[in-house]
Amino acid sequence: MRNKVEISVAGRKLKIGCPSGQESALFAAAAELDKRLAAYSDSETIATTEQAMTMVALNLAHDLLAANKQREVEQQETQNQINLLQETIEQALVSQIDKSA
Repeated sequence: MRNKVEISVAGRKLKIGCPSGQESALFAAAAELDKRLAAYSDSETIATTEQAMTMVALNLAHDLLAANKQREVEQQETQNQINLLQETIEQALVSQIDKSA
C-alpha cells in the first residue's frame, strides 16, 4: 500500500507516493537532498536550483557507484577468507583421516 507523504526539497513542498513503512526513509532522503542542495546554494558557480539539483544528482550517483564498488571488494575479500577457511578445514580433516588410518 502506498501513502501520500509531503516532503520539502529546496523550499518546495512535494507530495510523494511512498510504500507503507518507508516514510522515515523518505524523510531522511529528502533531508539529505536538502542538505546537499543547501551546500550549493551559496556557490557562485551554481546559478539555478536546476543546476544545483543536477550537481547533487551527479554526486549522489557517484557516491552510489563508489559504495557499490566498495561492497563488491568487501564481498570478494569475504569470499577469499571463506575459501581459505574451507581449505584449512579440509586439510585438517584429511590430516585427521590419515592419522586414523
